Parts: sequence; structure tokens; C-alpha cells
Amino acid sequence: MEMMDALVKAAPEKGLVLTQVPKPVPGMGEVLIKIHKTAICGTDVHIYNWNQWAQENIKPPMVIGHEYVGEIAELGPGVTAYHVGQIVSGEGHIVCGHCRNCRAGNGQYCRHTKGVGVNRDGAFAEYLCIPASNVVPIPDGIPEDVVSFFDALGNATHTALMFDVIGEDVLITGAGPIGMMATAICRRNGARSVVVTDVNDYRLDMAKKMGATATVNVAHDKLESIFGPQHMVEGFDVGLEMSGSVAALNTMIDNMRNGGKIALLGIHPGNIEININKVIWNSLTLQGVYGRKMYETWYKMITMVEGGLDMTPMITHRFNYRDFDKGFEAMNSGRSGKVVLDWTK
Repeated sequence: MEMMDALVKAAPEKGLVLTQVPKPVPGMGEVLIKIHKTAICGTDVHIYNWNQWAQENIKPPMVIGHEYVGEIAELGPGVTAYHVGQIVSGEGHIVCGHCRNCRAGNGQYCRHTKGVGVNRDGAFAEYLCIPASNVVPIPDGIPEDVVSFFDALGNATHTALMFDVIGEDVLITGAGPIGMMATAICRRNGARSVVVTDVNDYRLDMAKKMGATATVNVAHDKLESIFGPQHMVEGFDVGLEMSGSVAALNTMIDNMRNGGKIALLGIHPGNIEININKVIWNSLTLQGVYGRKMYETWYKMITMVEGGLDMTPMITHRFNYRDFDKGFEAMNSGRSGKVVLDWTK
């Protein structure tokens, strides 16, 4: 049996283990991908830290990771659409293909979804095996470091494009990597202003580099303080909640114009309390967002990047995969954008 290096959540405790695991073999309709680069996601940090979410959802031992780029190393029986050596990434949600949503072309809503690196072995390894239907070919000319976090960029794209932002005032709560990416997308797609809130000055500074017209550290400043400088009268037209903070969501609801629209991506800690009457009286729309549209979001973000959307400023740290602990330390510090691990060295 051929073996390979992989980062494994080996036990129900903090940390990961770099160890040898069997190299996967592609079956019918599957593709084997030789991993070049991976990026660390917030979900991976939860798994590494072994927080409550991870304890409830992850079943060790398992190879983790779901943001990656690589080349096709082998095609399983029946796969003809791709070729060995082709640069690819992949949709991380493996869906059933048989439920109502899947058959209607809405696989992103499949109840039976299995997440790569969450419910099945992931991409923090020398090789990954996924269904050919999940493979996303990457055009020439896009830096592999950027492609390595296309999964996360897809979350930002799906959320930022949920509502029309042309000429609108947009509020983004949460300046984590996905909030920063959504900032750039909203600006590129015609938002008049994009205001980003957080309690981390490092990340707020990064949000400015990604195109934010204003930032507010809500630990010591009021969001309303930017209304005049941003020429706002009635409140925000579109809100993107990326933080998972109850306080941030309620602040957003308080500062939307009547008829405003809110896309919710941030995961909240269980049941939360909001002023539902304000949602009703102000005719607000609240839309949950999960993952990416399969596969429209991939086309949208790839063409935006090809058209000049620059995501390279998001990359703040690069490490060899053997130094993965340094990567997770950077992510846990709160002073990072995207952290990329190199599997080619």
C-alpha cells in the first residue's frame, strides 16, 4: 500500500498530527489530485483548536482541509472530461445527486452533503480523491496561491452577490478573510460605499487595502459616526453579516434602511436573540448563505479574478506544510489574512 504525508486530526484534542496515511485510489467516476497548495480556513482553525463546534461535528481520525489547488494525477474509470496534469481545484461539498434539490440543479441545498475535510478525508495531504463532478478546472494565468483559497473566495462571492449592490451602501460586519474578500467584490461590482466593522485594527486596516471606503472599530466607535462622511441618510441598503456576532447582527438590523437586505454567512453560537419586530416593521430581508452555488459561484469568481479582481493582498503568510503549526499560530493571532501551505517542497 502506497503511503503519503497528511495532516490528521488524530484524537479529540487540540492540534493536528503530520503523519503517513494510505494514498487514495480513484474509483469509478473519481479523480486523484496531487496537491500543490492549500489554505487554512476558519473551519480548519476550529478543528485545530478543538472548540465546541469541532467536538460536535468532527470524528477523528480524519485528514482535514478543503481549500486547495493541484494537478490531476490519475483519472478513475469512466472519467473522460479531464486530463492528467491539468490544474484544478474542487467544490468541497459532495452531494447526493438524488434529492429534490440536487435533481433541480440546486446541489448547494442538498441535505445529504458531505464536506471534504469535515465529513470525509480532506486536502491537507499530498493527494486528494474527489468525484469528477466536483472538479473545477482552473484557467491559465491565475496564481496558484490565490486558487488555493478559491473555496473561501466562493463563500465571499456567494454572499456579496446575493443582493444587487450597484450604487448601494453596503455594511460588512466582520473583517475576517471572507469579509475582506467580500469588500473587494462589492467595490468591484459597483457599491457606492462599503463600510466594514470589527474589533481588530489589523484586519480593519487590511479591509481598507481591499477597498473599504470606511472602517469602524466598534470596540470604541459608533457605527453611526460614519453616516455623515459617507453621505448616508436612511441607513445601509445591503448588509453582509460575516462575524457570527450577535451584537454585530443587531447593530446591522438597527442601521438598515427600510426595505434593506441582509445576507447572513457568519455562524452564531446556538440560539440568539434579535428584534424580530424591527425586521418586520422595517420590511427587512434576512437571507442565510451557505457555501457556494454549485457551480455558478465558481464561474463568477474565476471570471472576476481573470477580469482583474486582485486577491493577492489577502495572502499574508506562506509556509511549508511541515511547518503547519506556524500557519495555525498566525491564524489564531488575529493578525493574518490567508495563510497558504506549500505541498510541493
